[in-house]
Order: sequence, then C-alpha cells, then structure tokens
Amino acid sequence: MTHFRFPLLLCALSVAWGLAQARVVDFRTVSVKPAFEGRVFGTTGAYERIDAVASFAVDPRSAQLANIVDIGRAPVNAAGLVEFSTQVTVLRAADPARRSATLLYEVPNRGRSHAMVMLNLGAVSNIPGKAAEAGDGFLMQRGTTVVWSGWQSDIGGPLINMQLPVLDSVRGTTREQFVFDKPGATGVGELTYPASDLDPARAVLTVRARDADLPRVLQGAFRYVAPNRIEITRPADMDAGAIYEFVYPAQGAVPAGLAFAATRDLVSFLRGNPGHALASPLSGIQHTLGLGISQSGRFVRDFIYEGFNADEGGRRVFDGAMPHIAGSRKTYVNYRFAQPSRYSRQHEDHDFPGDQFPFTYADTTDPVSGNIGSLLSACRATATCPRIVHVDSSTEFYQARAYLLNTTPDGKPVPMPPDVRLYFVAGAPHFNRWGAGPEAVPVCARPSNPLNPSPVLRALYVALEDWVGSGKAPPASRFPSLDDKTLVPLAQLQLPRIAGSVAQPAYNHLQLMDTTVQPPLRGKAYPAYVPGTDADGNDLGGVRLPFVQAPLATFTGWNPRAQGYGAGDLCNVYGGYAALPRQATPGDSRTPLAVRYPEGAKSYVEQVDAAVSRLVQERFMLEGDRALVLERARVEAATAFAAP
Repeated sequence: MTHFRFPLLLCALSVAWGLAQARVVDFRTVSVKPAFEGRVFGTTGAYERIDAVASFAVDPRSAQLANIVDIGRAPVNAAGLVEFSTQVTVLRAADPARRSATLLYEVPNRGRSHAMVMLNLGAVSNIPGKAAEAGDGFLMQRGTTVVWSGWQSDIGGPLINMQLPVLDSVRGTTREQFVFDKPGATGVGELTYPASDLDPARAVLTVRARDADLPRVLQGAFRYVAPNRIEITRPADMDAGAIYEFVYPAQGAVPAGLAFAATRDLVSFLRGNPGHALASPLSGIQHTLGLGISQSGRFVRDFIYEGFNADEGGRRVFDGAMPHIAGSRKTYVNYRFAQPSRYSRQHEDHDFPGDQFPFTYADTTDPVSGNIGSLLSACRATATCPRIVHVDSSTEFYQARAYLLNTTPDGKPVPMPPDVRLYFVAGAPHFNRWGAGPEAVPVCARPSNPLNPSPVLRALYVALEDWVGSGKAPPASRFPSLDDKTLVPLAQLQLPRIAGSVAQPAYNHLQLMDTTVQPPLRGKAYPAYVPGTDADGNDLGGVRLPFVQAPLATFTGWNPRAQGYGAGDLCNVYGGYAALPRQATPGDSRTPLAVRYPEGAKSYVEQVDAAVSRLVQERFMLEGDRALVLERARVEAATAFAAP
C-alpha cells in the first residue's frame, strides 16, 4: 500500500465532531475478499479479509496525550488536531452467524503476525493470506475475528505500518548500534533517522568486543554513504561479534508514542465504543483481547502502563490482555528519536531504553531506584484494567529479568492482583515454530532449542477468553519463586556436567540508566535471579512441557556465543540444546536414555502421554492437542532411539 494524503474532508469532519469526539475520523476500505484462498474451517466455514486504512485526528491538548513525547511539536489541521493513519487488516468468518463475539487484536511484531505461528501453528510470521498460512486454523475454528494494525512508522514494504507526521523542527543527537555477526573488512549500517549534518566530525563511532568493555573511539573509520547510511571500516583486532556504536546529529523525528493512541482508538472504534466520527464496520463484538508476542508483548505492557486501555470517553479498550515473552520490559516507543524494534539484550543493544521500573503488575517499591508504582497504576485510576495472562519462556529470565515480575530486587515475593496471572513455560526458548528441530547457528556455541510452547499457549488463550467472557478464572499463576526454591540467585545455579564441563551462562544484568545523554550513563545494578534446574539442567517451576517432563535433551533459554562472535556472551534470544547421552558417558552427569526409557521409543511416548494427561487435568493443555503432541513425540523418538 502506498502512502497517501489525508482528504480535505478530514478537517471538516474534525470540526463537525468537535475536539472531544475526534478519534477515528475515517475508515477507508481498500478491499474485501475471500481469505485463505477460500479454505473452509470446520463448522465456522470460510473467512473473509478486509484491508483498510484508518485515519485519526487527536487533540494534542488532551490530558491522555500529555505524556506523548513531542506531541506539542506535531503539525495540526485547521481544527487544531494532529492527523495520522494506519493500515488495518481484519479477518472474520464470512457467515455472520458463525462469528464469535470475541475480537482478538494482535499487535504486529515488526509488521508481522506471530499469532499465526504460536496459536495456529503456521510456518511463517505473515499477516496471513494463503491457505497454508492459517496453520491448523485454531483461531478460525473458534470463529474469532482477528485484527492487526500498524503501529511502527519505521518499517515499509509489504509489512503493516502506520504513517505519522514528521517533526521538521526537531533536531537532536541519537544513537545506533551495529553487531554485524559476519566477517568482513567493512560493514554498512542503516540509520533509523537521517543525519542532519554530514560532517564526520559531528559524529562519534566506537567499538568494543563486549558490552562490558570500555568503548574505543575509531577515528576516521566511517563515511556517510547517504544521510541514512554509513560504511564502517572494521578494525582487524575485533571479531565478527564486535559492538559498533554510532552517536550522531539527526532529524526526521516523529511522535512515535501516537502508536498507543492509534491502537486505543482503532480497537475502541471497532468494538463499538461511542465517540468516533462513524460507526464500526464490525458488529456483534462483545469482548476484546489484546495479544502481543515478544516486541509486541512489550508494547501491550507499555500500552497499559501509559494509560491507553481507557479511551477518551473513559471506556475500556481491551477486556483481556496476553503479553507473551515480554519479561519485565516495556518498549523504546515513547521517546524522541524512538527505535521501537530495539530491546535490551546482554550483548546487543544492552542499554537502549525500555527496561526500567516499574516491572510488574502489583504496586511495589523498588529498592534500587527508590521509585513506587505498578504497570497498572493508570488503569486502576480509571477502573479500566484488563484481565491479564502473562507468559514467559526461559530466555526471558536471562535476557529480560523476568524474575522482577514476582520478586523484588531485595528478594521479597510480589503477590499478583486477582486480575493477573503469571505463567512460565519451563525450558522453552524465546520463539520457535511448532515442529522445529535443533539447528546449528553459526553465531551460537550450541544448537538452537527446538521447543515450542504452543500447546500451553493455546490452553491459556482459551482460559483468558473464558475469563473475560464468562468469568471462569484461569489456573493459578505458575512462575519460579524464591519461596519454593524454583528461583535462585545466578551465582547459586547448579548445572549438570556436559561434555566434561559445567557451563556458566552469561546474564543480561540490569542497571539504572540515565537516557537523557547519549550514550546513556549506567548507575546502580539489580541482582540476578534465574530458574533453578533439575539434574538434567532443565528449568524448574512454571509449566513444564511434556518434552521437558520426559526429556530427550537439556533445553535452555540461553546459548553462549561461539568463538569469533564475542564468545561466551549470550547468543541473542536463541535457546540451547544438548541431547542426553544414550548410555552412561564419562564427563556427562545426566541420566542416559537407556535408563530413563527401558523400552526405548515406547517408554518415551508413554511418558509424554502421561505428561499430557497431567497438563490437561491442570488446564495447561487442551485435550484436543494430545494427538498433536504425541505425533511430535513419535517423530522425536524415531531419531533419538534409532539404531546407531
């Protein structure tokens, strides 16, 4: 879809509706067509796809927008309103009688859909179009209306995006970081915002092997290829994983925090809340759920924290929210020269904004910063908080300090409010598709962790839908805790001996950050806590997948970087995999397969089946997914117990 200019009618609509009611002022349908190439989903039947453009006009003087950075610098129309727009895609059952009363809004992840992978078991993260992209059709079988809209203005092409006004008057210093992770004498770095001055003397380039090292200034080692691109001459004494940081004068800032207003107003409009310039094109919507996965999960948390779950009429936007693999972080959205795709990891982008207090949904006092508050403070004040199901994987404890959700830095438990549940899928990596196998990743020392939490996520999604729709409470929170010793200080983590050694994983340590200067200044540090492990090195606490209850390997949420790529640091958000020995092996302290599964594949599949039964009884799996899991177990067994 190409960029477009707002019609002159927009100003007239804004004036006619007045400042208090100017929200969604236009919803222009681009196309309506059969979805998934006409594929039929059980009793629901076929789906249709609506592609549209939603236009907004908001009052920059609104109290709800007071915290949006640079909103007062945005251009306004004749009515004094800031105009912007976003692309929208809606999937719904073609037969109105087959539509659920639930609208699921998935916050796109960099313009893509992860729900189609994690809930529908699809193979690709696309806003779906083709029949195969519906996966097994889990959401479609339920008749769910699914909606996406753009919230990032720094992506393009076929990805779903939004258009924001450029703030021509804003100039300032911003920062980029590049980790090339491939050999080469030079490297090209793309700048999120164009340079306002191409004089190399106005910018600073540094390099360091690891984040904890002192940066070294590289004099004369870069040149501007274009205002938004530089070429770096890489020093010979740095490996492929070196961290290059570029601080430079920039222009082209946008009021990126309007992403929250766009999401708020679109969902408010589609669910039929009053206060918009026209009626919703959808009907029969009684409940709205907000889903965010990874980057999008951080957005959901930030959206609630910033107070946007109340529309400007004071009505609730999302009845339920499901942030997945967000850890204790928020986003780098509501900042000048925002970079929404960046997030802190131990090696990459370590000190970019988006990970400071508050961390959790309960009111807490932070002993490190001295601050007091909660992610829910704003929605508590307006009685618009959603019911929340928050889910994390093992990776979030190492890269996203997930312990801060239910534990204070000084080791005190944090009970969750009654409208919040925390769940930990033990042993799972940050993200993976169903059916993946362990894969060699050149940057990582170990193969990737193949686990996928989809069977648990599907059960928790149904639980959230029931909680919102009928009031049926989901299972109690299940998250590592100091109380039951399933959460331990990093220094006390006890791991098995594998290949003759005991690994010592790195950790993305958190510090107080002063982001008013570039690069930020680091202050006091928070302690590090991680899940304890069993004798196999598999995490304790939380919901243990059948493949963790009956393991064929050690599955970790962390993976060291390989030699030549910043060895020893955490390898992005890849988890790790180490197959269990078939027989007792010197140098490996784990129980071998021959002892665990006396009848080989038969014993293994039986133990997986028993684990499924336990999870179904506890409501952490759906009975309908038993066959799916057992089929996967048989595939795994065929390899693990094949004749050598």
